[in-house]
Formats: sequence, C-alpha cells, structure tokens
Amino acid sequence: MRRCLPQQALLTLVRALNVSKVDYCCTTVVVVSSHLLIRLQSVLNAADRLVFSARRSEHITPLLRDVHWLRVPERIRFRLCVLAYHCLNGTAPSYLADSIRRVADVEGRRHLRSSARTSLIVPLVRRSTFSNRSFPVAAPQAWNSLPPAVRDASSLITFRRELKTFMYDSSFVDQ
Repeated sequence: MRRCLPQQALLTLVRALNVSKVDYCCTTVVVVSSHLLIRLQSVLNAADRLVFSARRSEHITPLLRDVHWLRVPERIRFRLCVLAYHCLNGTAPSYLADSIRRVADVEGRRHLRSSARTSLIVPLVRRSTFSNRSFPVAAPQAWNSLPPAVRDASSLITFRRELKTFMYDSSFVDQ
C-alpha cells in the first residue's frame, strides 16, 4: 500500500490511524514505566519510517524533525500542559480543575514573587514511585517548567502553538 499512495496521503493516514491513538490517552501514560514509553516511541518511529520508506538502521531524529512530531515524553508533557491550561481557564472538568491551584490563590503566598508568574503549587508526595506521576503533581511540574511567554498565552490556539514550538526547539535544536 505504501507504493500506491503519495507520501502526503500516507502521512495523513498514519496520523489518523497511529499517532491519534498514541495521543489519545497521553495524560494517563504518565504513570507507566520508562520501558513502556520506549515501546510507545518505537511505534511512532515505525510509523515515521513507513512514511519515509526508511530502513530500521537509519537514524530516526531527522525523520521526526521532518514531520514535526514530538517524542513520546514531550507529547505527554504537551498534553499535561494543555490540560493544565484548560483547568486554569475553567474549561476542564471540575474534578481535574479542583486538583491544581495557583500560588496566587493561597493566602500565605500571595505576596511572593512566584505568585505573579502564574505558577502552580506542586503538592508534596510521600512516595516518589507513583504519587509524583499523578495528575495533581505531574501537571503543575510540567506547567512550572514552561517559560512565562508560553504560560501567558492569550488563547488556547496561541498556547498550543507556543508550547509546541518551545518543546520542539528544546527537543530537536539542542542535538
């Protein structure tokens, strides 16, 4: 089938069938082990190699760069940050929105410098194995790691564009 379709049609087909499934539950993938993340990354790599008719021995980074795909850990952080944006702007379900809080919303922290930067409170956890990968901990950590220019975006479309640019640059430009 690869020989019958033009590359752009094959890319659209791969995005619709494979990449959308990987992205579907990215926020729940935060809790899986690094071994499973590697397996998910291999699915994306195989899809990318299919589009470009590349061999398994070829390096994948230039191919990922060409289609502007983020790696799986960056995809997870991207989805967490978008979900945190929804929570902060009142468009997320209340059970998620109630699990994160701004530093400025806490009475004793309103006068801190961090309250002006739209930082979120990262709750303390007892066990670092599972608790630090839960949404109330992972989303504020991902959000606080963003530069202020990305966090202060005026709309969701602008936020997503700035966030993808930031993550793409930090992932591929350094190499």
